[in-house]
Amino acid sequence: MLEWRPMGGGPRPVPGPAATPSVWAVTSAGALALVTAFNLLDHQGDPTLDLIALSVIAALVSTGARLTAAPGTALLCWVILNGFAIPPMGRLSWTAPHDAGRLACLFAAAVIGTAAARLAHARAAYRRLTP
Repeated sequence: MLEWRPMGGGPRPVPGPAATPSVWAVTSAGALALVTAFNLLDHQGDPTLDLIALSVIAALVSTGARLTAAPGTALLCWVILNGFAIPPMGRLSWTAPHDAGRLACLFAAAVIGTAAARLAHARAAYRRLTP
């Protein structure tokens, strides 16, 4: 027996998050392009500007991600920041107070981006469902 259902008349669901590997790929490409552009324009200037820009990238990319992708997003941004924006370039190092703070900042940006997007989608869905 065939059952006919309307295809566009019902409430639209909250959009699902993107797959975590694609979020991480976009994060890596965007962060690497941003740090490369800053290095060409700034000639290894202050890494604080790189950190702020990478935090914005992490927050923007995380708007379409699951919350479980936030640690990986922050780690990828930190690796690119530490490897290509902080001298000496190409060498990963760990300076406990500085790098822990940078990693926490990037993680907070990813979590805030994800939470803000999920709340905005849930609020929009609630408005569509209520009369």
